[in-house]
Amino acid sequence: MTEQTKDLTPKYTVPGIEREAAGRLIGLLGLRLHALNDLHLTLKHVHWNVVGPHFIAVHEMIDPQVDSVREMADDVAERIAALGGVAHGTPGTLVAERSWEDYSIGRADAIAHLGALNVVYTGLVEDLRASIKEAGDIDPATEDMLIGQLRDLEQFQWFVRAHLESAGGTLATGDAHSEKEAAAKGAQIS
Repeated sequence: MTEQTKDLTPKYTVPGIEREAAGRLIGLLGLRLHALNDLHLTLKHVHWNVVGPHFIAVHEMIDPQVDSVREMADDVAERIAALGGVAHGTPGTLVAERSWEDYSIGRADAIAHLGALNVVYTGLVEDLRASIKEAGDIDPATEDMLIGQLRDLEQFQWFVRAHLESAGGTLATGDAHSEKEAAAKGAQIS
């Protein structure tokens, strides 16, 4: 049984939130925790596997993102605990409960990786926006934490997209729907 199918209603929670509502937040935040843990591992994978003339720029751009995403994961895990839940941060739980596949690009040109990473950030930001709406109906403190993370993740995506954008404002990978398609389009602009 995965976290998503268990009863997440805690025995206690923070004052002012009903236990059942806290359980909904714990479930929502558990998925956010998985997304952030997956993202920081994906970012390290990109960091280790970029090659080509843009290597150093991308290699060095990624590490601060990793550090920030790890802090976000810690904040989410601590909020789960404050709400009376259990923060499941193990790889097995992440894999069992996630709704997405592993990052699909191995050793590749830096711009190809950024094309694929743009697709990753798009999915993450879209899911986070939905989580913010749901959390906003229950708890402003959780909503506020998620909004702060959204701002940072959107900025990281902007950093990625700056490498993929033409001077005229066209995003070379804008119509790509998969990591592999975006990576192939990104490799063409290198």
